[in-house]
Amino acid sequence: MGWLIFFIILLVIFLWLKWDYHHGLSQQKAKAKRHIQNVRQGNVRLFVNGEQFFSSLYEDIQKAENHVHLLFYIFREDSLGNKFLHLLEEKSKKGVAVRLLVDRIGSGLSTKSITRLRKAGCQFAHAYLPSFPYFFFSLNRRNHRKISVIDGKIGYIGGYNIGKEYAGRDPKFGFWRDFHLRLVGDGVQDLQEQFIHDWQGATAKDLSSNESLFPSLQKGPHTLRIIPFNGMFLEETFLQLINQAEKQIMIGTPYYIPGKKLQQALVRAASQGVTVRILVPKKADHLLVKDAAFPYFEELVHQGVEVYFYKQGFFHGKAMVIDEKICHLGTANFDMRSLHINHEINCLMYDKACVDEVLQVLKHDIGISERLTLDDLETRSWFQRGKEQAATLISGLL
Repeated sequence: MGWLIFFIILLVIFLWLKWDYHHGLSQQKAKAKRHIQNVRQGNVRLFVNGEQFFSSLYEDIQKAENHVHLLFYIFREDSLGNKFLHLLEEKSKKGVAVRLLVDRIGSGLSTKSITRLRKAGCQFAHAYLPSFPYFFFSLNRRNHRKISVIDGKIGYIGGYNIGKEYAGRDPKFGFWRDFHLRLVGDGVQDLQEQFIHDWQGATAKDLSSNESLFPSLQKGPHTLRIIPFNGMFLEETFLQLINQAEKQIMIGTPYYIPGKKLQQALVRAASQGVTVRILVPKKADHLLVKDAAFPYFEELVHQGVEVYFYKQGFFHGKAMVIDEKICHLGTANFDMRSLHINHEINCLMYDKACVDEVLQVLKHDIGISERLTLDDLETRSWFQRGKEQAATLISGLL
């Protein structure tokens, strides 16, 4: 009888979680609105090394005169994170308006650090706190965006969070490959608008009428478009890019769990003669994520798609290059969490010099990576295959 009661309790919990997640997701999709941003002419600099990115961001914050807006999914309270926290406190005490927004689940900031920030005059908020009636879904929803705006004139968007591992200082992962953009001038207003939108969602404070946050911006040489996603429209955007490819598709992502539509689109492209290359990390930073990718890899490799495992450190970059003409780069992974749950923000770049720069990094990393072969797939153990099946069952939440 005891086992029966235990089983019934587990069944009830499972059904509740399933109901909660399904209805929460449906509600998010019903409320989602497509944000069509204008094509901009900005000035773009690409960072693919954490130390260089953090040095640049730190220097720009030091020079801030009016405001500093930061949104990160993860903000570690380690040596690197504390360095930035002290800088934010210092700038706030000098009269610069500092607003820091972090994801409630992803961020690692303690109550002590948050109190210290506020005492120094910084404004702080958590994005997307878990809430009812769909508690389980809200617990899984993340603000995965990484946005920095300094004085409304300089902006950052990309894959780096604040933490020593992103600077390659964690011996577990070693060198950390990522992509991050520094925007100057035209285009920064779109990052600012998204930050203000997310800040209002977290604090109920509307900053959109504050003219000092939107200074006049100069045009630059690089054509780009900022695209935010809120659990919708990312899959559609990826499909449009893949379907227009004529020669080559290059994808770099730390997590490959694309779902049926994107998988079929890549298989179809390969069958039509398009060269498809996918770069993922050899080591995983989350349980079962790599296992969930292998059933997709098996079909891809059989269809002639080239899959590579980055082994020099950890690959965390999120980029797609189509025919050496368009590059899609930002915070979104090639997985179902980014596609259907998380709130992300990416940048489409059309400038040949920018596209070539990302492409050359991907080519370099593929050149030092290990290619997945049919023999590798066929010799997987039964234990490994069992892990893959288990991972597939929960792949939407990985």
